[in-house]
Amino acid sequence: MGILSHAEHLAMPRDTPLKKTLFACDELSGFIHACGLVRPDGIATLEPKSVKKKLKQPSFAAGVHRDEVYKGAEELGVELDDHIRFVTEAMRPIAGELGLRTEAA
Repeated sequence: MGILSHAEHLAMPRDTPLKKTLFACDELSGFIHACGLVRPDGIATLEPKSVKKKLKQPSFAAGVHRDEVYKGAEELGVELDDHIRFVTEAMRPIAGELGLRTEAA
């Protein structure tokens, strides 16, 4: 049942740390991926400031629910910058597998 907590529209309670984390990382990881697709070095040098700037552009990755990105960090009790940094750093080692450019590329 934990997987069903990943999105608001499913109306599942996020009553465990795992469910909160899944929700917090779902939309954000997709958004970070989109940011990496338009950068020459993928997510190798992507910083929270750049992600937050893109979040303010409704036309960029328009399918990402920005309210869920913000709410996810809030429900985890972490600052948005720290959350973005953590998720980005977790994605960097597998950037190639995610179809993103890497520093070596």
